[in-house]
Amino acid sequence: MKLIFMGTPDFAVPVLEKLVEEGHDIGYVVTQPDRAGNRGKVTFSPVKKAAVDCGISVLQPENINKALEEKAKMKEFDADAIIVVAYGQILKRDILDMPKVGCFNVHGSLLPKLRGAAPIQQAILQGDKRTGVTIMKMEEGLDSGDMISKAETEIGDKNFKDIHDELSLMGAELMAETLTLIENGQAKYKKQDESIATYAPRIEKKDGAVDFTKSAFHIQQKIRAFDPWPGAFCRYNGANMKLWKAVALRDNVGDNQDAGIKPEKRTLKKAVPGAVLSADSTGIIVKCGEGYLNIEELQLPGKKRVRAADFIRGHKIEIGKVLE
Repeated sequence: MKLIFMGTPDFAVPVLEKLVEEGHDIGYVVTQPDRAGNRGKVTFSPVKKAAVDCGISVLQPENINKALEEKAKMKEFDADAIIVVAYGQILKRDILDMPKVGCFNVHGSLLPKLRGAAPIQQAILQGDKRTGVTIMKMEEGLDSGDMISKAETEIGDKNFKDIHDELSLMGAELMAETLTLIENGQAKYKKQDESIATYAPRIEKKDGAVDFTKSAFHIQQKIRAFDPWPGAFCRYNGANMKLWKAVALRDNVGDNQDAGIKPEKRTLKKAVPGAVLSADSTGIIVKCGEGYLNIEELQLPGKKRVRAADFIRGHKIEIGKVLE
């Protein structure tokens, strides 16, 4: 098929590479403009790097909906379909109507659940057991188009990066299979049930702040959802300490004892949320609004990620100290 590909981050790269591998005629790759990186060095988007490696012409307008020259080139190519994967801009009707068959999107959730910018993070945050990718035909609404195909996976104890990379590869395979159905006239379209639609708003850096009045499970999920960006963090001695690995512990597990809490520390059960109850080779156990959190891996500003056991060797952590 004659295709135009629109995408920007790492998540979109496997889809582009798969379409090239399948032999589709990709006339243009549309991606976000180059940005100034560290020390003024220009940074290409991951999709631009992949497109250049594949020898595909690249368009990089600031706003594709207002880019008359770029849209004229796209229209002249006369594409059968436009494939959109995490492009970063909402497309107006004239672009959606441009290709013969339509515009098709790879979305990182099982629609209509978790429409929006951060579906993977939100699936982890809310403790979902499963997630996946959906291929849909795009319309002007937010991720509300008719669905064609889905693929699922277990979340388990995976963090954001684990699921991101898995769904990226799944999306590439699923898009290739779906395009074959579309090309052969075998694709079946299913409308989304608006009554069960949910949303996953964009994540900001400040969202990484940990609130120890929340449950230990909630904080555990936040740490997994925000690895590697923006990173979950709390305040320790006036600095932001990032928490990279932690396990939620519950009250009254098995033998009616507090899981992971040594007998001599149980007198601190009434401590405020955020209080350190134990710090040893197994981790740093912190009181939460519900349950306890065993911090296993952390990082101070300007330092590397370290196991909590290694951190304790170089830092004296006072029992009862409150992390904020």
